[in-house]
Amino acid sequence: MVASMTAFGRAACEAVEWEIRSVNHRYLEFSFRLPEPLRDLERELRERAARGLARGKVEVALRLGEQAAPAPRINTEALGNLLRAVDEVRGLSDAGAPDPLNILRWPGVLADDEADLAALRTAALAGFDAALADLVAHRRSEGAKLKDLIEKKLGAVAALAAAVRGLAARQTESSRQRLQQRLDRLAARVDADRLAQEVAMLAQKADVAEELDRLDIHVGESLKSLAGDGPCGRRLDFLMQELGREANTLAAKAFLPEAARLAVDLKVHVEQMREQVQNVE
Repeated sequence: MVASMTAFGRAACEAVEWEIRSVNHRYLEFSFRLPEPLRDLERELRERAARGLARGKVEVALRLGEQAAPAPRINTEALGNLLRAVDEVRGLSDAGAPDPLNILRWPGVLADDEADLAALRTAALAGFDAALADLVAHRRSEGAKLKDLIEKKLGAVAALAAAVRGLAARQTESSRQRLQQRLDRLAARVDADRLAQEVAMLAQKADVAEELDRLDIHVGESLKSLAGDGPCGRRLDFLMQELGREANTLAAKAFLPEAARLAVDLKVHVEQMREQVQNVE
């Protein structure tokens, strides 16, 4: 199934609010913004996201609701150790009584309630799964539009290639006529066999049958990739390069005005597809 790499996913409840944004990227790259109590979830979140995404630059942000923060509790052991150290210092100096707020700020004195934190983690993971599912749905929806657009462009390319193929015979005859006209202007007399050889050489240089055959093959492979189940962006990108190469060769070999115009149109369609394919997962 074709998926776009540009999409947005969101999920919210009273406790948490997730937002996930993705844009096109060569690889799968994550950026997380998580509140302090849940920073240790990043590894698991990466693993969950990687199961649903193959490519893209993904930005993940989590905001906690007003009632979501775990209730703090006093770590009595850490507090006791700190107060004993304070009493010891006061016995050795004239230091006054410590500020209670400074004591609470000391690392380890306050800790999140484990039950509240566990409930918050559960809610956060469920919300992330929902936001990720929303993102994937949007990527597939946009991907379906991209698929339709690229398939239409591929059809246009195939039609243009068929039209160029129809002009191939005329190119050979045109080559013979142009060569004969040059000889006539020069008042040169050339043996008929020699003329036939020259025409054959020009026809070989102007022959586009191989390019058209390869172009048809690349169109078929592109359609097959679009119809597949897995990610196809990288393969399509390669095929667009190959289509562009054949289109350039056709344009270089086409000296009939009609064929030259068709080749230019073909190049335009390929370039438009190449730009769209950059966003396919």
